[in-house]
Amino acid sequence: MPGGDGTGPRGQGPGTGRGMPGRRGLSGGGGGRGMGGGNRPGAGPVGDCVCPSCGAKVSHQRGISCYSINCPKCGNKMVRG
Repeated sequence: MPGGDGTGPRGQGPGTGRGMPGRRGLSGGGGGRGMGGGNRPGAGPVGDCVCPSCGAKVSHQRGISCYSINCPKCGNKMVRG
């Protein structure tokens, strides 16, 4: 660290840091990560729980993780679908 301030030398390294290009301020648009739909944990109250083994679907219930539900057909753990 040349200046002792933790910045290091300029111009070295691959330049693949985790910066935020195109950020438009606090109220501007953009593609933040936020809560959204999808099949990942925390995807919201709508959707289905799906069995990865047999493909059976059960309606997702709010507050209950799909991973804690057993498949009604084969007994395996369900996943978010």
